[in-house]
Amino acid sequence: MTLTPTVNHSPPPQIDRVRHVLARRTLSVVAIAHVTPAMLRITLAGDEIAGFSSLSPDDHVKIIFSAEADREERRDYTPRRFDAETGRLDIDFAVHDAGPATRWAVNARVGDALRIGGPRGSAVISPEVKRWLLIGDETALPAIGRRIEEAAGDYVITSLVAVANPREKQSFETQASLRDLWAFRPLSAANDPAPLLDLLETITIEPDTFVWIAAEASVTRALRGEVERRGLPQGWLRAAGYWVMGKADAQEKFD
Repeated sequence: MTLTPTVNHSPPPQIDRVRHVLARRTLSVVAIAHVTPAMLRITLAGDEIAGFSSLSPDDHVKIIFSAEADREERRDYTPRRFDAETGRLDIDFAVHDAGPATRWAVNARVGDALRIGGPRGSAVISPEVKRWLLIGDETALPAIGRRIEEAAGDYVITSLVAVANPREKQSFETQASLRDLWAFRPLSAANDPAPLLDLLETITIEPDTFVWIAAEASVTRALRGEVERRGLPQGWLRAAGYWVMGKADAQEKFD
């Protein structure tokens, strides 16, 4: 099916890049819950949470682990939810890989300590943007879910998400008007863009829609190319390869 290319006459939205005071914090696990069978939510708290700030749903903190020979392993994770009043920070871990972060998460117990750093900064997109198209895989779900849940009632959001099976679908509480579409494929095919491209083919990108994409790098590249082919104006897209199939701790930025 061929859809009419996007026509968008508005100027691109303002994106404010806010720098935060970079700090390391040692926090304690206060709760553990399965969001889905393969998505684990770890809730952290502690005195050192004071001053923590995360202004954008796609912010990242560094999870810091000790490794051999006094080295450190670091991995990027999204602050899924932060409640400044209670001082609680939720981080979601997709538990299908075998990296140090996953190993820590699946073995975590209440009372365990975890070191985090950041966020270093936030890219805050103008609140005047009311229409969003969010596309991603399991690794993008924390950012997608946070943006959906933080959206006001005058927002219109469409999300396209690829996960391993129907049990990995998530539900979100939001005031926004939400259309959430899901594709299912095995994790071994997580670098195949076809399932998300098929969903995208069913979507008309309305004027003044901001498109946000994050997935395996080759998937993000294919999705970005299709969105640009539709004529989305420059400045209305953010895309990132959150991971690269077959490479540990690898990422690609596209904008």
